[in-house]
Amino acid sequence: MVGIVLLAMVAAFLAMRLYAVLGKRTGHEQTFVAPPAEPLARPATQMIEGQPAASTIVADSPVEASAAAGLRAIAAADGGFDAPRFVEGATAAYRMILEAYWRGDVDTLKPLTGEHVFDAFSHAIEERKAAGFALDNRLVTIDKAIISAAMLEGRQAEITVRFDADIAAVTRDTNGKVVAGSLDDAVPTHDAWTFAREVRAGDPNWLLIDTDESA
Repeated sequence: MVGIVLLAMVAAFLAMRLYAVLGKRTGHEQTFVAPPAEPLARPATQMIEGQPAASTIVADSPVEASAAAGLRAIAAADGGFDAPRFVEGATAAYRMILEAYWRGDVDTLKPLTGEHVFDAFSHAIEERKAAGFALDNRLVTIDKAIISAAMLEGRQAEITVRFDADIAAVTRDTNGKVVAGSLDDAVPTHDAWTFAREVRAGDPNWLLIDTDESA
């Protein structure tokens, strides 16, 4: 009994550390243990070639009005930019980055994230392994992906995508025993991920540079 209580306390501690590293979020903190990251390909799907498409994308309007001016500036600077394809790539990246983080796959995270985000992911993964925990999370569905902000400063383009998703989160110990969470109880999450790229750069990939709570 004491051992179970200690494991639960360690799990809670790790969740608090991740919360501090990654920024404010809504919903079950355990469901999102991923720091900021970086890429998306100009044909946004290029970055995630061979990866499964996200469950659902609301296609009526992938752009909020407040982001329109920024997107026009980005499109003017980068003739190959296409907002709907970008949203497709961002959504696929959202899935791939989360799943790589959950399984502790730093090799997959490295080319998809900026330096700060990758360092935060790596540190969190190391702490999790040192504590003897493993995440058995599931991205059940992505209900919405929409561009909520966009800007161009000099040659640097930044685009924020708001994701509404359901995630089932489970933490297991070294013996595979569940110490927190449940795969039967998906939690609604609302994330805002910001991707950046230098327009006209030879590398067509966008990098995830920030994650935050989405209102």
